[in-house]
Amino acid sequence: MTSQRQLAAWIHEKLHGDRDSLSHQWHNPQGTHTRHLVVDDFLPAEICARIYNSFPKNAGGFHNLDSFREKKRTSVKLDEYEPILGAMTYALQDQKIVDLIARIVGFEHIEPDPQLYAGGLSMMFRGDFLNPHLDNSHDARRDRYRRLNLLYYASPDWVLESGGNFELWDDARAIPKTVVARANRLVVMETTKRSWHSVSLVQVDGPRCCVSNYYFSKISPDGDEYFHVTSFAGRPEEKFKRLVGRFDNALRGLVSKTLKIGRGRHRIHRPKS
Repeated sequence: MTSQRQLAAWIHEKLHGDRDSLSHQWHNPQGTHTRHLVVDDFLPAEICARIYNSFPKNAGGFHNLDSFREKKRTSVKLDEYEPILGAMTYALQDQKIVDLIARIVGFEHIEPDPQLYAGGLSMMFRGDFLNPHLDNSHDARRDRYRRLNLLYYASPDWVLESGGNFELWDDARAIPKTVVARANRLVVMETTKRSWHSVSLVQVDGPRCCVSNYYFSKISPDGDEYFHVTSFAGRPEEKFKRLVGRFDNALRGLVSKTLKIGRGRHRIHRPKS
């Protein structure tokens, strides 16, 4: 059995060895204003294969999200799946890993989220997608800002033509930079008021499997206090979705501000005692 400690040790060795090049990537984004970094061959290949094979291939027990905004399956019920999925998720929350990533990107006072608010496991199949959006600005309690999004991809033989690729947009949501969701790749991106991103339509039958984490901070990304729900827009050719999205974002934002809570609080991880 591969433990969380072993995974954290591999991750730390990889990130520490590549720290200078990763920092350069972060501070010099290409094709987008959103700072991000990409790490390939993140874990030993056999460990990546084990992570992929541990996902339930029919997404059994996953929560189905299906709307004009997105179509995907997610789960934070890590206790119900193979232990390596939970170990991988929480290895990325190991304090040594959090501190190292914070140094690489130049952030201070960064904290992981053991409750996995909007994080955890995700699976996408043919026809699934995630429209351009800004992540919810805060955690479930609305007392910390969302600062970093970490995505680890595990599906083998994933190429550009497979679809389901990660996209980073310009302010007008007109031109995306595409990052292929290839196996054993980690993507780290900043979350701000301008970090529009999406997932292109999946074109193949095999599942696109991802382990995701968010890091938070009480420090605002730009020094200003603000709040917004996850805000969606259509793609450049989807004029109607863009119009509907404005009303939808405003309505969901009003509800969240009125209740003074983050939406989707019921989908957080509560480990079994």
